[in-house]
Amino acid sequence: MELTFPMTLDQGFDGLYGLVIDGIDDDGTVRAHVEVEDRHKQPAGLVHGGLYASIAESITSMATHFGVMDDGKSAQGLSNQTSFLRPVFDGTVHAIARPRHRGRTTWVWEVEMSDDQDRLCALVRMTIAVR
Repeated sequence: MELTFPMTLDQGFDGLYGLVIDGIDDDGTVRAHVEVEDRHKQPAGLVHGGLYASIAESITSMATHFGVMDDGKSAQGLSNQTSFLRPVFDGTVHAIARPRHRGRTTWVWEVEMSDDQDRLCALVRMTIAVR
């Protein structure tokens, strides 16, 4: 499957919040972003934590899927642990997901989320089930 980047995901849940995949490196690292809009914010004006969790789940599930589909397997999120370190109020949420373990039944990823000033805003540990 040939992919063209940047890739805007227009359908499904990812399309609702505006996920854009910027690229997938040869080592499996995934880069993505979401432009912050008012709809992404909680009442206090900062980006809702669910946006970070959604970005991480989507990009790691997708990348795992691409890694196992030729073996006739599927991938789906099993665990999502997100730590919020710094609020984002506007601009862009940038994500970089790196595979840390590629096992037979699970893949584990670490995802770093940053703002436009390249400040770390959230860390996510994603475990993806391979079936």
